[in-house]
Amino acid sequence: MTQPPEQPPSGGYGAPPNQPPQPPSGGFGAPVPPTPGYGYPQQQQPGPYGRQPGPYTQQPGPYGQPQQPGPYGQPPQQAGHYGGYGYPPPPPPQFAPPQPPSGRGPFKGRPGLLIAAAVAGLLVVGGTVWAVTGGGDDKKPVAEKSGSPTASGTSSADDPANPGDGSGDGGKDPENLNEGRKSGEAKVLWYKEAPDAPGSGADAPGMWITGRTAVKAAYKEVVAYNVGNGNPTWPTITFPQKICAVTPEKSADDKIVVAYMSGVSDSAKCNHLQQLDLNTGAKGWAATVADGGLFDSALSIGLTITGKTLMVGRSQSGVAYDLATGKQLYEKKKYGAACFPSAFAGGAKLLVVSSCGAGSDTAHDEVQELDPATGGAKWTKAIPKGWTVSHVYSVDPVVLYMTDSDNKHWNISTLKSDGSVRSQVDSKAAFAPSCGLSILDQNLQGCQGVAVDANTLYLPTDATTGPNQIVAIDLATGKEKWRVKSPEDESMLPVKVEGGRLVAYVEAAYDAGGQVVSVPTTGSSHTTTKLLQMPAGTAKIESSFFSRDTDYVDGRFYISSTRLNGNDDTKEKLMLAYGK
Repeated sequence: MTQPPEQPPSGGYGAPPNQPPQPPSGGFGAPVPPTPGYGYPQQQQPGPYGRQPGPYTQQPGPYGQPQQPGPYGQPPQQAGHYGGYGYPPPPPPQFAPPQPPSGRGPFKGRPGLLIAAAVAGLLVVGGTVWAVTGGGDDKKPVAEKSGSPTASGTSSADDPANPGDGSGDGGKDPENLNEGRKSGEAKVLWYKEAPDAPGSGADAPGMWITGRTAVKAAYKEVVAYNVGNGNPTWPTITFPQKICAVTPEKSADDKIVVAYMSGVSDSAKCNHLQQLDLNTGAKGWAATVADGGLFDSALSIGLTITGKTLMVGRSQSGVAYDLATGKQLYEKKKYGAACFPSAFAGGAKLLVVSSCGAGSDTAHDEVQELDPATGGAKWTKAIPKGWTVSHVYSVDPVVLYMTDSDNKHWNISTLKSDGSVRSQVDSKAAFAPSCGLSILDQNLQGCQGVAVDANTLYLPTDATTGPNQIVAIDLATGKEKWRVKSPEDESMLPVKVEGGRLVAYVEAAYDAGGQVVSVPTTGSSHTTTKLLQMPAGTAKIESSFFSRDTDYVDGRFYISSTRLNGNDDTKEKLMLAYGK
């Protein structure tokens, strides 16, 4: 694929590094002046389907029509998601101001949003990602049954109290985190510190919640805690080398796959796979990923699950395994006019983004939906020349975030079930989801602060001061449907859509706890309803999760670190759970 937009300076979530230029400030909906920092949008310019001449049309607008300032006024950096071909460097600050629209998008038709994308206008709320390298052998992938997990923790714990309503007995509270808790505030169910990490830091990717267990990867370990009281659910699993990739999603039967390095040398590879059962900690099959052809290595890999298939993305191809047995199913290799698979996105559907004709006058990206069982392409969508697919906000429906070759413009397009263009976002808002960086590694699904349902895309706006908003965008038209303002001066970020409501997280302030709120997705009233009010007593801890992952499951809110700094002077935090 074409080189992703320039990466923002390293830094924790919310900690703004050097930021690219941004557009001039303006009123609501008007372009805002750029300010340095990761994630700050830049001036909107022609998008892949916008006004600039594009592969599909030379008329204004991403799809031929004029566009308006895009949500991400600044050049977005590619987000890296846990295990997306290695861990990308730490994400830049998240929210970016809108910028003036200019140019057109890659596809003709409806107006597309164009904005300069110097730095990614997205940050990974869930955590920083870093690129990794690794060594290994060139053997064909082999899967074998593993022995029992290496135990370094305590025995399993009791089942959670009242699973489903957010309550729990809570674990031991030696630091008196619940002391002074006020009426109406949530309880700290448990708090966990991170394992020691090297001075250079370490990744802590992934966070998986089941009905009984909260599981977290950190450096060389995978740990599991009872959701209600934080007691170890099963013994800690320790790998011989650092964890370098994980499946961000879990399977329907609560299985994940973790990849770890082959060694510690510069030639070490991220090529050792291990299947794990989240409920028991039992190790399933294990496999070693071989390199592909020339320049197609497993130095860093991406992992994703779709149905019963695990897809392992190498630098120029993908290898599919049966998730249950570890049997290799097929390889997704070069096809067509020198098209090389460079990144995969999984979940309800399996997508692959390929780089075609690199270095030639016809160089471009292509997106395909694959049959997860066979690898056959259901449809292929050629992306206009000069545009790169940087993020996949959703695989069902397919919602793509693209940037141009100058890293100055962006476009958000929704595709139909046959791969044709359904709509392009047309909004004057400056959006600020948080995405990781993925320059060399396409971490397509590394964005947090984004939610999508069948007909609507939910994105947070940037707010330099005061409360921000969440904008609901109609996927049929690309137009705004409604907006809802954060109930506090802190920013509010979409978490998920479930049961006809949008669940969002209102960030904590230094002296005030965050909130979990819900917003009706239908009807005429879109106001926030508080689901959990985190206590003020833990606001300093909650607000200091700079590189983080969050989730709200069964009435409990979880926040965890995704990057450890290796500071030996203090114990680092790993995970915090709140409930009723």
